[in-house]
Amino acid sequence: GSSSPAPHSPPTPLFSPDLHMEMQRSLLEDSPMVAVRRNERRVSGPMMLGAALCAVVCGVGLVGAAMGFMPSADGLLGASSSRTLQHTKQPMMTMRTFLQQTGYNPLQAMRSPLLEQQRSSSILTPNAVAPELLEAPAKTDFSEPRFMWQSLREAIDEEMERDPNVMIMGEDVGHYGGSYKVTTDLYKKFGEMRILDTPICENGFTGMAIGAAMTGLRPIVEGMNMGFLLLAFNQISNNCGMLHYTSGGQYKVPVVIRGPGGVGRQLGAEHSQRLESYFQSIPGVQLVAVSTPRNAKALLKAAIRSDNPVVFFEHVLLYNLKDEVGGPDEVQSLEKAEMVKEGKDITILTYGRMRYTVMEAVKTLQAKGYDPEVIDLISLKPFDLHTIKNSISKTNKAIIVEECMLTGGIGASLSAEIHERFFDLLDHNVIRLSSQDVPTAFALELEAATIVQPEQVVDAVEKVMTSCQ
Repeated sequence: GSSSPAPHSPPTPLFSPDLHMEMQRSLLEDSPMVAVRRNERRVSGPMMLGAALCAVVCGVGLVGAAMGFMPSADGLLGASSSRTLQHTKQPMMTMRTFLQQTGYNPLQAMRSPLLEQQRSSSILTPNAVAPELLEAPAKTDFSEPRFMWQSLREAIDEEMERDPNVMIMGEDVGHYGGSYKVTTDLYKKFGEMRILDTPICENGFTGMAIGAAMTGLRPIVEGMNMGFLLLAFNQISNNCGMLHYTSGGQYKVPVVIRGPGGVGRQLGAEHSQRLESYFQSIPGVQLVAVSTPRNAKALLKAAIRSDNPVVFFEHVLLYNLKDEVGGPDEVQSLEKAEMVKEGKDITILTYGRMRYTVMEAVKTLQAKGYDPEVIDLISLKPFDLHTIKNSISKTNKAIIVEECMLTGGIGASLSAEIHERFFDLLDHNVIRLSSQDVPTAFALELEAATIVQPEQVVDAVEKVMTSCQ
């Protein structure tokens, strides 16, 4: 495993806000999208009202609209009654019919200049297409270590190059490059229809992404902070996770919802949310938590290619963690845990940033003569129970270390699974080390007191080992 990342501040923005907005105006002066740009931070009263109306209209009706315009040879949802999926002789105009009559091809408008050298004359928004590349991009040296934000950017770049149906949308993902640089300069290569800046309207653009996924695209939704995606919980729960089932398997929703979360460094209560357990209870949605630059890239590529909706958790303090990454062909299973360290005395199950807290504790434990086994869960839904069982069969003891809350957290769910399935393998009840059930404080010392520290892991292991002697 990698060493614990050094504390750091969030990456410096690429541009100042004033220069950024001036560039936006000059580039998009002919574009109808300029009025709804996320990056116009000093929003006027009328624009704020427009954003509010957008939230209501998009959040409530956008997915339904996407379903109503769903291209289908049988006019599946075009009938006057939406209660049954039945063919009618005179269906409403579908989106496919509209596109055929107008000659507009949205996929052509979103394709990379590397894939399409000539622009289509039917593009409605010329400024939304990147200029043609003057020279081939330089080859990437995969032996060089990467920051995690770079490895995530690399995964998105490679998958957009591989599949013209992949796109990304969210607040500040375009010219600004994302809050943590993950989409830096991708708009120059793929154009502004595939790197789509959105208004401050999480329920609206998440609903739009789900509708786009239903029609054949593979959207990536970036939440500027995972806490903001609570505004889109209805779209993620009632639409994203259930449409495949409620349509009788006729629709797939291949969408990735990703972004930073977890306790940072003095980000305050509302920006320090851990929402893993919120989304874990949603049927039909997979949950993945990355922890290294290598597994971040390989898992994001797998999530983009998956036909299932995936909620992809990135910890805010790991973006500047640096390590080697795999090449464009390395893809990691979304359902498999990662063995960080083999051992024989006790199994420690963890994920995300807590992987490094545990490995700090392991140094002390080894000095005291203990040999713990450390497993990074990676998949928070479903759990890799096969790997967990094999480890507990060897050690007969388990501790769960998480940053999620104690009540109703990931650890609570996993502990129940272990006790119900592998009770006969245990010499001691499963111990959970979780965050305190309090809002995260801004003060640095109080913030640290709410989450698990290495000393607590060492203490818990010693108590379990002593009681089993």
